[in-house]
Amino acid sequence: MEQDRARGAAAAHPYAPPGTAPAASYAAADRVRIPEQARGEHTHSEPPAPRTTVRRHSVRGQILQALRASLVSGELVPGEVYSAPVLGERFGVSATPVREAMQQLSLEGAVEVVPNRGFRVVERGARELAELAEVRALIEVPVMLRLARSVPAARWAELRPLAEATAAAAATGDRASYAESDRAFHRAVLSLAGNDQLVAIADDLHRRSQWPLSSAPVTRRADLVADAAEHSALLEALIAQELTVVQSLVREHFTGADR
Repeated sequence: MEQDRARGAAAAHPYAPPGTAPAASYAAADRVRIPEQARGEHTHSEPPAPRTTVRRHSVRGQILQALRASLVSGELVPGEVYSAPVLGERFGVSATPVREAMQQLSLEGAVEVVPNRGFRVVERGARELAELAEVRALIEVPVMLRLARSVPAARWAELRPLAEATAAAAATGDRASYAESDRAFHRAVLSLAGNDQLVAIADDLHRRSQWPLSSAPVTRRADLVADAAEHSALLEALIAQELTVVQSLVREHFTGADR
């Protein structure tokens, strides 16, 4: 059945109410909306859910990407338990790829296994977020300052489209979309150091720092726009090789990394 569903060319969004227009391709990793009844492992009392198109060769990857987006947006609520079978119904797939994706999120520290029930989204406090910001700064700030002294202006100029992409995502107010573009910009900057392990570790810390706090207010679009503006300002200072400005902007950017 899963294979039959995966062959569909298009389908309604897995969380759209009956009668609404079909959503865009799932490959765009639109966010997952989890209704209140999507709790626990028992599904017999829940109404059938619309299906979505998921390609066989990347089922697990697509599910993982969408769940990560839902963590960032807060649609997967800290402290709540979600079951693989119920989420599988809403994706139009079996519980297996959902469970595999959740196991990966468990390894990343985003969720924890609840035996015979599913997975609970981890509740995080301000202290953890501040600690992540501190560790990111310890890793990234020295590298960025070293690169500012060695990378030619032409290489920095090549990153302008990525900085512009963060500004475009921020303007939409979509935290999940902004999170992806934000990490892409930082990965591109750090990749200039030529250290793949550094990029991987920094990206993992960055991803974890994007998960919302248990009682955090909804992120304002103005905050995203301000953060994106720092990317552009930093890049222009790097291109101009204004090292004093670069140092100030880099430290300021990480001071506000937990907002």
